[in-house]
Amino acid sequence: MHEPLRTIRADRGDAGERLDRALVRHLADLALPRVEVARWIRGGRVEVNGDPRPKPALKLAKGDIVSVVLPPPPPDAPPLLAQELPLAVVFEDAHLLAIDKPPGVVVHPTWGHREGTLLNALLWRAREWDPAHEMTRSSDLRPRLVHRLDKDTSGLLLVAKTRAAHGGLARAFQRRQVSKEYLAVVAGNPPANGGRVDLAIARDPDDPKRRVAGVADGRPAVTSWQVMADSGQDGRAFALLRCRPETGRTHQIRVHLAAIGLPIVGDPLYGTGEALLPRQALHAARLAFAHPVTGQPIEIQSPLPADLRALLEELGFSDRMVAACGVEMASSPRSSP
Repeated sequence: MHEPLRTIRADRGDAGERLDRALVRHLADLALPRVEVARWIRGGRVEVNGDPRPKPALKLAKGDIVSVVLPPPPPDAPPLLAQELPLAVVFEDAHLLAIDKPPGVVVHPTWGHREGTLLNALLWRAREWDPAHEMTRSSDLRPRLVHRLDKDTSGLLLVAKTRAAHGGLARAFQRRQVSKEYLAVVAGNPPANGGRVDLAIARDPDDPKRRVAGVADGRPAVTSWQVMADSGQDGRAFALLRCRPETGRTHQIRVHLAAIGLPIVGDPLYGTGEALLPRQALHAARLAFAHPVTGQPIEIQSPLPADLRALLEELGFSDRMVAACGVEMASSPRSSP
């Protein structure tokens, strides 16, 4: 039995990108960590323009042909399913859509979590785009995820429908042309009304699920933050921050805020350990970018979800106080089948 082969033509968003990083994005339906992709490359499962021994760090050019021989999935792994699950769509046209992701939803399937993810729901919605339901890797009309949100982070996520939209969005993210704003509820008293964290981030050598800031071999990472409101509860200080990540590292905002003594409330990895919320109080609230096909400016926003609004009320923040900061409060979730 032949192992499945996937052939990928590098698009504009791949130009100048490392081979291993580009493959992580193109094989998003497999939810592979980069270390696993690099292992495939070193093991001879990847060719670039006929070269059977490329390096993981090889920089791709637009038009490069990348062939990947996929290993068989575990015998008990079911196929990736299109599932009719609710989606909160805040923007959609012929090229892309923006989803307001609730907390607790996994974005990409993994070998151990193949159903109930955002991608499963997107595959179902994509049946409307392609009446023949031919959601193959070669199909132009299929959902392509350009960036990620952690499972327990809520808010805005962009999805490309076409190759052209995917290439344009990927290039915009790489060039830092997408403005992203997050809202975070943190424990502690901010030392100023705002600031900028410039600390490199690397994987924690003692725990692969965690990241550490300020290490010599880390990747550059910068986050700007601004105090929107603050309050006290039982002798403790809390603040609502607006955060703007200038780079896109894993767990970046969570790691950076913890590093300056302002851990996000409810964060199981970098927080204080107190069960004020069953997830990290982090919400992707705004995205602004040029449309990847038309070039028109687009700005989309997501109001604070109900659980974060309830948390702010519990911590002594009034609706009037939060509204004065220009932060919209959600009244009810918006969803579509």
